[in-house]
Amino acid sequence: MHPLATWLWLAGAIVVEVTASLSLQAAVDSPGWYALVVAGYLSAFLCLSRVLRGGMAIGVAYGIWGASGVALTAVMAAVLFGQALTGVTVAGLVLVIAGVLLVELGSQRAHAARARGGDA
Repeated sequence: MHPLATWLWLAGAIVVEVTASLSLQAAVDSPGWYALVVAGYLSAFLCLSRVLRGGMAIGVAYGIWGASGVALTAVMAAVLFGQALTGVTVAGLVLVIAGVLLVELGSQRAHAARARGGDA
């Protein structure tokens, strides 16, 4: 699979997971939203499996998926449902995203070291 396709599958997984999570909040008042919750989560895992088939490491894929999902869900919940998005919340989201970026950088270094035949 082309590397760009892997990233597109990951983006798709993030979008459908965030949609499912936001639908879960909407389902509290209107149970009809549960259909989108189930479809969204199933679709997210199917997309994530394509990402893994494309060769992305599970730690990297899951980290990016999780951190992006948390950040987008928090922002969209503030926009759609009026939920609080405080400075502390934003700082926490920045730290989560920074942590995932560090995991990605570490993974790239380990992969490069393995390719050279050395240690990470």
